[in-house]
Amino acid sequence: MAARIIASFRRTRFGSDVTDAEIRAALAEEIAAILRPVALPLVIDRRLKPHVVLLVGVNGTGKTTTIGKLAQSYAEQGLRSMLVAGDTFRAAAVEQLQVWGERTGAPVVAGSPGADPAGLAYDALSRARAEGIDVLLVDTAGRLHNKSVLMEELRKIVRVMRKQDAAVPHSVLLVLDATTGQNALQQVNVFKDMVDVTGLVVTKLDGSARGGIVVALAQEFALPVHAVGVGEKVSDLRAFDPLDYARGLAGASGDHAL
Repeated sequence: MAARIIASFRRTRFGSDVTDAEIRAALAEEIAAILRPVALPLVIDRRLKPHVVLLVGVNGTGKTTTIGKLAQSYAEQGLRSMLVAGDTFRAAAVEQLQVWGERTGAPVVAGSPGADPAGLAYDALSRARAEGIDVLLVDTAGRLHNKSVLMEELRKIVRVMRKQDAAVPHSVLLVLDATTGQNALQQVNVFKDMVDVTGLVVTKLDGSARGGIVVALAQEFALPVHAVGVGEKVSDLRAFDPLDYARGLAGASGDHAL
């Protein structure tokens, strides 16, 4: 595909032989044009108290880490977050979220191993409303080996929380690992079947040669890309900049990957 685009540029866009740098810059502009409509930050509605954000995705994509980084970002904006350890079957996820809670000063709602995630989310929503919390970040399991069980679990979380507030969750973020390549497209299809995904967070773009999957996602689904993960540090969860990203993908000189 890249070779065909470059050949087309030589024939039609430039009308003559050009340098590699000119081709890369033009290619970056073409990619950025595809991505600009989906580069939308997640806006927290401070009036909701709390704005409920449900994070979904398969295990290993970085959901729990993303929740911690979001909590830190919101704390820096003067927003109070509460974290819900909804992946009750994976002890490491609960412990990891508790560490993030300590770092960010956010209370963590966790249950005993194997506890009902829906009941946990319901209790957390009650507490968050009572305490005037700004953002409720709900972690979930991501075991796709039994899709029907996971689908029912996620739908139950939504159904039970809506007994308190029919409008929640206000945002459903699907966390995708850029290194999965084309499989990310299938993951979006699967989770769109389960819950009403409202936006994407793409992680692990720092070490991936397959970050171009973001372009395919934009074309296929037109879902907002709220943030990208480019490393382990808190500051490495960033707003998605389509031109910087496109320049990095095209190898345009003088620009970094994101």
